[in-house]
Amino acid sequence: MSLIIFIPAESEPRVAASPETVKRLVGLGFEVVVEAGAGTASRIADDEFAGSGAVIGKAADAGKADVVLKVCRPTAAELKSYRQGAAVLATMDPYGKDAEVAAMAKAGITAFATEFMPRITRAQVMDVLSSQANLAGYQAVIDAAYEYDRALPMMMTAAGTVPAAKVFVMGAGVAGLQAIATARRLGAVVTATDVRPAAKEQVTSLGAKFIAVEDEEFREAETIGGYAKEMSKEYQAKQAALTAEHIAKQDIVITTALIPGRPAPKLVSAAVVASMKPGSILVDLAVERGGNVEGAVPGKVVTTANGVKIVGHLNVAGRIAASASLLYAKNLYAFLETMVDKETKQLAIKRDDELVKATMLTDAGKVVHPAFAKVAESCEEPAAIPAKTLVANAAAKPATEKTAARRKAAKKPSTGMETA
Repeated sequence: MSLIIFIPAESEPRVAASPETVKRLVGLGFEVVVEAGAGTASRIADDEFAGSGAVIGKAADAGKADVVLKVCRPTAAELKSYRQGAAVLATMDPYGKDAEVAAMAKAGITAFATEFMPRITRAQVMDVLSSQANLAGYQAVIDAAYEYDRALPMMMTAAGTVPAAKVFVMGAGVAGLQAIATARRLGAVVTATDVRPAAKEQVTSLGAKFIAVEDEEFREAETIGGYAKEMSKEYQAKQAALTAEHIAKQDIVITTALIPGRPAPKLVSAAVVASMKPGSILVDLAVERGGNVEGAVPGKVVTTANGVKIVGHLNVAGRIAASASLLYAKNLYAFLETMVDKETKQLAIKRDDELVKATMLTDAGKVVHPAFAKVAESCEEPAAIPAKTLVANAAAKPATEKTAARRKAAKKPSTGMETA
């Protein structure tokens, strides 16, 4: 009997499958059911899914699915429709959502937080954070250019010269590096900063100038896993003074700084915003996690008293859903494929596999991820567990030397400061 995979329509524009991945899933022996209209906002018509072998169904079909592929964490209503034991792959965004994590455990689903995928060579094709952050970095520049209402490249004409726009990117993870590359392609003069020493070479290789206080603390400001460490108050003050002076001269500033499991660090104060020229643009890619820019409003473009625009679009990757969905779908397919027995055509989750251990959030009625141990112990009263406890648990688990070696071998830009 064929296993059933269900792809729902969601409240956001992206979809968790593409015609290509549907065809591959059918080839693995699955029956794929796609809810009608699921791909419309990503420019994928039902006919395209059907032509790849999918059955076009309705939301109620989720109840018979063995596997559910989603973009976002399932809602309470969706959990009620899933059968116990179903595997659900999605971007779960579980930090600070202890009640939601407990609810998934109580629903009896095997939930995988795809954003927890370890950054090792084997898992690069499964890395949803990188695929979506890459597009968010691109779109941030496009959004900035739209709001800027001037040309970005230098133009020499008979009527005079148009100066190149000055773009400053804060955070050189996947999103930041793509923002740098995109701004450079559009002809802007680009500078960038990051607290990780390895970022300097990556920034300069893209033709941008690196801006940072490069002292001893800076040289040790990266974890084994390639993420940014939280810096001391003294360093933050020195870096803030340097960047404040630099920002005042910029036309466009794009902030991308996030530390996994923590609120977004404040990088640009109201005083710094006030120092910028009228018509300058700030794009805050971390606005969903509290924002890097003081005054940023989630889902809004606000204009300050001195004429500076602060762009706080939500779900930036979803703003180019037609591209984002294709990459996300490939990420999910690549991960799911590792859990399929090719001979029996059945789901065979290897719970000792490093990918499964890193991403499995709930299983068999329990919260199983070590970062959420306190939720597992207190599922009767999950709301009593503070978000800071979850963050502390996650931060306390060190990477192994073996994993660190694999990450280094991957030679992939580390992504300690980026959007998800």
